[in-house]
Amino acid sequence: MGKRIYEVDGRDSTTFEEFAADFTERLSLEIDWGGNLDAFNDILHGGFGTPEEGFVLVWKNSALSKERLGYPETIKWLEERMRRCHPLSVEHLRQRLALARQEKGETLFDTLVGIITDKDHRGIELRLE
Repeated sequence: MGKRIYEVDGRDSTTFEEFAADFTERLSLEIDWGGNLDAFNDILHGGFGTPEEGFVLVWKNSALSKERLGYPETIKWLEERMRRCHPLSVEHLRQRLALARQEKGETLFDTLVGIITDKDHRGIELRLE
């Protein structure tokens, strides 16, 4: 039997918060990761509602998500993180924020794709459509 297939659709969310909520709902996750990227990474390892053997994630309208989770949304997310992060993380976030304001560096979309396709998540196949 093949891997379970989950779908998320870029049309269904305009912000990172909406994406996180939609992803949680579409995958019927047992926890709400609430946009915490460390928690997102943990979820993809399995045991929080995702199959231990991995799955296929079909990201429909991913080009729209790439636009919506681009630099403006990344800047917003980084500014919020800086207000709540550990003091030792401030400088790193400040550097990322400076780059994002110049439209350089990783966007939230890039970060999400990187986490999903990380070699530690061998059982996950990402299909960007």
